[in-house]
Amino acid sequence: MLTLLEEELMRRLCETAGLGLVRHTSSVIAATSGAVAIGDLSVAAGVSSTHLAQRFKGLVGVTPKRLARTYRFAATVFAINPAGPIDWGDLAGGAGYFDQAHFGHEFRAFTGLTPTRYVEVRRRFLREHPGHALDGWPLPAD
Repeated sequence: MLTLLEEELMRRLCETAGLGLVRHTSSVIAATSGAVAIGDLSVAAGVSSTHLAQRFKGLVGVTPKRLARTYRFAATVFAINPAGPIDWGDLAGGAGYFDQAHFGHEFRAFTGLTPTRYVEVRRRFLREHPGHALDGWPLPAD
Protein backbone atom coordinates (compact mmCIF):
# COMPACT_ATOMS: atom_id res chain seq x y z
CA MET A 1 0.00 0.00 0.00
CA LEU A 2 2.84 2.39 0.84
CA THR A 3 4.47 1.66 -2.50
CA LEU A 4 1.28 2.63 -4.33
CA LEU A 5 0.98 5.81 -2.30
CA GLU A 6 4.61 6.72 -2.98
CA GLU A 7 4.20 6.07 -6.71
CA GLU A 8 1.11 8.29 -6.85
CA LEU A 9 2.80 11.08 -4.93
CA MET A 10 5.87 10.88 -7.18
CA ARG A 11 3.64 10.96 -10.27
CA ARG A 12 1.90 14.08 -8.97
CA LEU A 13 5.21 15.69 -8.09
CA CYS A 14 6.52 15.10 -11.61
CA GLU A 15 3.37 16.70 -13.03
CA THR A 16 3.86 19.95 -11.15
CA ALA A 17 4.27 22.58 -13.83
CA GLY A 18 7.45 24.58 -13.43
CA LEU A 19 8.95 22.40 -10.71
CA GLY A 20 12.18 21.81 -12.63
CA LEU A 21 12.53 25.52 -13.33
CA VAL A 22 11.98 26.39 -9.67
CA ARG A 23 14.39 23.69 -8.46
CA HIS A 24 17.12 24.89 -10.79
CA THR A 25 16.58 28.56 -9.97
CA SER A 26 16.55 27.98 -6.24
CA SER A 27 19.70 25.85 -6.40
CA VAL A 28 21.55 28.64 -8.26
CA ILE A 29 20.32 31.18 -5.72
CA ALA A 30 21.50 28.97 -2.86
CA ALA A 31 24.87 28.24 -4.50
CA THR A 32 25.57 31.96 -4.98
CA SER A 33 24.25 32.96 -1.55
CA GLY A 34 21.73 35.16 -3.33
CA ALA A 35 24.33 37.16 -5.25
CA VAL A 36 22.81 36.52 -8.66
CA ALA A 37 20.68 38.69 -10.93
CA ILE A 38 17.22 37.16 -11.23
CA GLY A 39 16.93 38.58 -14.74
CA ASP A 40 19.98 36.54 -15.74
CA LEU A 41 18.34 33.39 -14.34
CA SER A 42 15.15 33.94 -16.32
CA VAL A 43 17.13 34.62 -19.52
CA ALA A 44 19.21 31.48 -18.98
CA ALA A 45 16.03 29.47 -18.44
CA GLY A 46 14.37 30.96 -21.52
CA VAL A 47 11.38 32.34 -19.65
CA SER A 48 10.20 35.82 -18.76
CA SER A 49 10.89 37.28 -15.33
CA THR A 50 7.14 37.38 -14.75
CA HIS A 51 6.72 33.70 -15.58
CA LEU A 52 9.62 32.76 -13.31
CA ALA A 53 8.24 34.87 -10.45
CA GLN A 54 4.74 33.39 -10.84
CA ARG A 55 5.98 29.79 -10.89
CA PHE A 56 8.28 30.44 -7.99
CA LYS A 57 5.64 32.20 -5.90
CA GLY A 58 3.12 29.45 -6.61
CA LEU A 59 5.45 26.62 -5.61
CA VAL A 60 7.70 28.19 -2.98
CA GLY A 61 5.54 30.99 -1.61
CA VAL A 62 7.98 33.83 -2.34
CA THR A 63 9.48 35.28 -5.48
CA PRO A 64 13.02 34.33 -6.52
CA LYS A 65 14.10 37.90 -5.78
CA ARG A 66 12.84 37.62 -2.19
CA LEU A 67 14.62 34.29 -1.76
CA ALA A 68 17.85 35.76 -3.13
CA ARG A 69 17.58 38.75 -0.78
CA THR A 70 17.11 36.39 2.15
CA TYR A 71 20.10 34.24 1.20
CA ARG A 72 22.28 37.29 0.64
CA PHE A 73 21.30 38.83 3.95
CA ALA A 74 21.84 35.56 5.86
CA ALA A 75 25.31 35.15 4.34
CA THR A 76 26.13 38.74 5.27
CA VAL A 77 25.01 38.33 8.88
CA PHE A 78 27.00 35.11 9.26
CA ALA A 79 30.06 36.97 7.93
CA ILE A 80 29.89 39.54 10.74
CA ASN A 81 32.39 38.90 13.51
CA PRO A 82 31.14 40.96 16.46
CA ALA A 83 34.41 40.44 18.31
CA GLY A 84 36.47 42.45 15.83
CA PRO A 85 36.33 45.69 13.86
CA ILE A 86 33.90 45.71 10.95
CA ASP A 87 34.46 47.43 7.61
CA TRP A 88 30.84 47.91 6.57
CA GLY A 89 31.77 49.00 3.05
CA ASP A 90 33.81 45.84 2.43
CA LEU A 91 31.11 43.68 3.98
CA ALA A 92 28.40 45.28 1.83
CA GLY A 93 30.46 45.07 -1.36
CA GLY A 94 31.50 41.49 -0.71
CA ALA A 95 27.89 40.48 -0.25
CA GLY A 96 26.87 42.00 -3.57
CA TYR A 97 25.04 45.08 -2.33
CA PHE A 98 25.20 48.06 -4.71
CA ASP A 99 26.46 50.42 -2.03
CA GLN A 100 26.48 50.90 1.71
CA ALA A 101 23.12 52.72 1.66
CA HIS A 102 21.49 49.76 -0.10
CA PHE A 103 23.06 47.46 2.48
CA GLY A 104 21.81 49.61 5.36
CA HIS A 105 18.28 49.68 3.95
CA GLU A 106 18.20 45.89 3.52
CA PHE A 107 19.67 45.37 6.98
CA ARG A 108 17.02 47.52 8.58
CA ALA A 109 14.27 45.83 6.54
CA PHE A 110 15.32 42.40 7.82
CA THR A 111 16.20 43.23 11.43
CA GLY A 112 14.62 46.55 12.29
CA LEU A 113 18.07 47.70 13.36
CA THR A 114 20.89 49.60 11.73
CA PRO A 115 24.01 47.48 11.18
CA THR A 116 25.85 49.38 13.92
CA ARG A 117 23.02 48.93 16.41
CA TYR A 118 22.79 45.24 15.53
CA VAL A 119 26.47 44.72 16.37
CA GLU A 120 26.06 46.66 19.62
CA VAL A 121 23.17 44.37 20.62
CA ARG A 122 25.15 41.25 19.68
CA ARG A 123 28.20 42.39 21.60
CA ARG A 124 26.09 43.17 24.66
CA PHE A 125 24.41 39.77 24.43
CA LEU A 126 27.76 38.01 24.20
CA ARG A 127 29.08 39.97 27.21
CA GLU A 128 26.00 39.34 29.33
CA HIS A 129 25.65 35.66 28.37
CA PRO A 130 29.13 34.17 27.91
CA GLY A 131 29.05 30.59 26.70
CA HIS A 132 25.31 30.78 25.94
CA ALA A 133 23.95 28.22 23.48
CA LEU A 134 23.20 31.09 21.08
CA ASP A 135 26.79 32.33 21.31
CA GLY A 136 27.58 31.26 17.73
CA TRP A 137 24.27 32.38 16.26
CA PRO A 138 24.10 35.61 14.32
CA LEU A 139 20.84 37.01 15.62
CA PRO A 140 20.79 38.27 19.21
CA ALA A 141 17.98 38.13 21.67
CA ASP A 142 17.24 41.70 22.70
